[in-house]
Amino acid sequence: MPILSLQSVTKEYLAEGQPVRALHNLSLEVSRGEFVALVGRSGCGKSTLLSLAGAMDFPSSGVVLVDGVVTTSLRDDALARIRREKIGFIFQSFQLIHTLTVFENVELPLLLAGKKAAREVARDRLSWVELDGLGARYPHQLSGGQMQRVAIARALVQSPAILLADEPTGNLDTSTGNLILELLRRLTREQNTATIMATHSVEAAAMADVVVKLRDGEIAEVTRR
Repeated sequence: MPILSLQSVTKEYLAEGQPVRALHNLSLEVSRGEFVALVGRSGCGKSTLLSLAGAMDFPSSGVVLVDGVVTTSLRDDALARIRREKIGFIFQSFQLIHTLTVFENVELPLLLAGKKAAREVARDRLSWVELDGLGARYPHQLSGGQMQRVAIARALVQSPAILLADEPTGNLDTSTGNLILELLRRLTREQNTATIMATHSVEAAAMADVVVKLRDGEIAEVTRR
């Protein structure tokens, strides 16, 4: 069973009272251990697809399943739990809390979930992204690449089945961006995670196993490497 399945999904929004179609009759399946890149021009539906995959939004029609569960069938508490336990998010702007240390940023999802040994898990995830010894620093004391690795460590503390990355290298130089992409590819293999990355970069997409080209809210082409 795929960990993520979008079945005949259409998503429409209202803009100035007029319906705007972001996705149209789109179907996609992603399994654990797959690194998928979503590519296409701005407005093609990449971010909308990520929002649906992360159960942050819901289709106008069609079905989204996360680990076999239809997202629209869940109550608010169950939705919060599936986002917390099954899905990790990585953003272009890092979204770190600048008044918290690196350790505190990484362990925060565990503390909010009431999990024990949060500091030990945070230390392990920081070690995995090769940031040993930087736990006491604050985000403003880090480089862009280091901040993105902190964000990845934070996304990994719950051992998510699905990792969603929205332009994760967009604010980084080419060399640092390549290091982040190598890290994402490695964690997909070693953590058996389904990684779905939205990107404008041809070079970034080349690192993925599967490249899904979107055009006007539809899948135009799928390339498997």
